[in-house]
Amino acid sequence: MEFDKSRNFTEEAEIFKVLGHPIRLKIVAGLCTRECNVKHIWECLGLPQATVSQHLALLKNKGIIEGKREGVEVHYSVVHPLAKKLIEVLG
Repeated sequence: MEFDKSRNFTEEAEIFKVLGHPIRLKIVAGLCTRECNVKHIWECLGLPQATVSQHLALLKNKGIIEGKREGVEVHYSVVHPLAKKLIEVLG
């Protein structure tokens, strides 16, 4: 394998950095299996709603997940292909 001097991996490194936190990794892994609202996520993980909301905000800000409003609820899903691939590899 040759080293590619022209490729800088900036976006990939940012995704790895964000997913380097165990809670965010759990959230993304769960969202890879199904769309969920914040209440379902914090109930499943047994974490405070504020904690889950902070992690969701960061994941959304980095383009890893997106939220789709359905009435008063927002349902989250994973949209970044690299994040999906990483979860698949972790199995």
